[in-house]
Amino acid sequence: MKKFLVVCLIGLGWSLGASANDVSGKAPDFTLASNQGKNMRLAEQRGDVVMINFWASWCGPCRQEMPILEELYSRYSRAGFTILGVNVEPNPADADKILNDIKVSFPVLYDTESKVSKLYNVEAMPSTILIDRDGNMRYLHLGYKPGYEDAYRKQIRELIRE
Repeated sequence: MKKFLVVCLIGLGWSLGASANDVSGKAPDFTLASNQGKNMRLAEQRGDVVMINFWASWCGPCRQEMPILEELYSRYSRAGFTILGVNVEPNPADADKILNDIKVSFPVLYDTESKVSKLYNVEAMPSTILIDRDGNMRYLHLGYKPGYEDAYRKQIRELIRE
């Protein structure tokens, strides 16, 4: 059974803000292949509020959270919000199996060599980072429990209004 670990923020130079969910600093740029047939680069999303959600097919909370992320994407995408779902498994087929059952319209990126998850020091599944329009990391969520979506909505609305 997989163990849930905490994210080590020190190696990336992240500083915790007023609460354990606040982070700061520029979001490291990356490019990954997507399930939509093209490569996607984080820097190309500048100007939008971006949610990066690191997930895996073996993660029950990740699967539980997917429909909620789809609802958020559908609701806020026209206001300048996007989600990049980053699957952390070596085989994209593992992600695709889940996506056959749980349909999402936001891009899912394949981090098959764990380069991006290492860049962000991700060790907890799921891990979700909210990035403002200027490319700054603002909020970090480790894991998922029902009710987290309330915080997501509040933070997304706040960042969209800025």
